[in-house]
Amino acid sequence: MTRLDVEAIRAQVRALDFVRGSSAEVAMWREGDAESRANLAIEDMALTPDEDALFDMLREEAVPPALATAIILKLLDHPDADPALAITPAMIVAYR
Repeated sequence: MTRLDVEAIRAQVRALDFVRGSSAEVAMWREGDAESRANLAIEDMALTPDEDALFDMLREEAVPPALATAIILKLLDHPDADPALAITPAMIVAYR
């Protein structure tokens, strides 16, 4: 099995040059995240624990939603990902 290496991703996020959200903005984003997660659970599409940890980390680092989306696209090596974004796709580690 594999897991997201959230701490390695955090290190890359911290190296990015971006304007972090204010405390009020982060609180608003967390509220929106909670609503989205609840809706996903209702639709039987709940996030995995690793995905929860990734989104929690992005909020802890005060990453604005648009950049968070760009980071996710890059992690997934999605065709719409920004090739200039300094995030390594598929930061996963094997575990037993």
